Formats: sequence, structure tokens, C-alpha cells
Amino acid sequence: QVQLVESGGGLVQPGGSLRLSCAASGIIFRLSDMAWYRQAPGKQRELVATITSGGSTDYTDSVKGRFTISRDNAKNMVYLQMNSLKPEDTAIYYCKRQYGSSRSWGQGTQVTVSS
Repeated sequence: QVQLVESGGGLVQPGGSLRLSCAASGIIFRLSDMAWYRQAPGKQRELVATITSGGSTDYTDSVKGRFTISRDNAKNMVYLQMNSLKPEDTAIYYCKRQYGSSRSWGQGTQVTVSS
């Protein structure tokens, strides 16, 4: 059974930083493409960042230069380092795993950026 567990969310002031973590189990992690999505209240879930099994990364324009996605295959972990946070980054952040046609989601972690 695939399980993804996010952690690291919280309340942070504008301009601050947070590091989200996603622990994966029950999968061949190193062969999986991983991604972070977010969903703000009243909005659709949007893709934030992706990292392929080979380590290639991509970001949505609004977070380029501020967020960094990374993975540690030895620990079955994927991370999202978020710097220079803005109020519009407030959302529930979800980890997603894609392997072929199979996909799995975590339960999400709340990030709130507010003074």
C-alpha cells in the first residue's frame, strides 16, 4: 500500500521560509516522479513543482527562484524548500507520486503566510 505523509507546514510571516517534507512508503521510490501541489481556499489545486526519477525539476512561474524541490532516494523523501514566502502562497500543500499510470496523494499540510 502506497503511503505519502507530508509535514513541515505552519504559520510564517511574509518573507519567511518553510521546508516541507514528504515521506513515501510502499513504493519503488527511486523510479517514481514526485510533485508538490497546493490548493488555496476556493481555488483549484495547482501544480507547484515536479522532480522526475532522474532528478530533473520544474516549477510553476509564481514560485520560480523562491522554491526548490529535491529528493533523497536513500530516505524515500521529497522536500520543498520555500523561501521569500508571500501571503498568496497560503494553501494546503500536497505531495504526489506518479509511477506509470499509477498516482498517489498525501493528506496535505497547511501553509499559512500572514503577519
